[in-house]
Amino acid sequence: MLVDTANLVSMTEANQNFSRVARMVDEKGSVVILRNNQPRYVLLDFDQLQQDETFADADVATLGAQIIADHRHAFEVLAQ
Repeated sequence: MLVDTANLVSMTEANQNFSRVARMVDEKGSVVILRNNQPRYVLLDFDQLQQDETFADADVATLGAQIIADHRHAFEVLAQ
């Protein structure tokens, strides 16, 4: 997971101003909460979580076959 430094929030700020952190999630999709200056928690939009779970649960072989089918021409050119 790539972390944007603009999405980092201290535990203290998250505790004292949760509504601001929630607005950040609405705008940016996720926020990383730091504890002792170390990434500790991730706050995600629920829809993003469901989308990520759907992808994670997908059959890898099926996804691979779909990628190959979608980009068959490019693979054939690269194989030459």
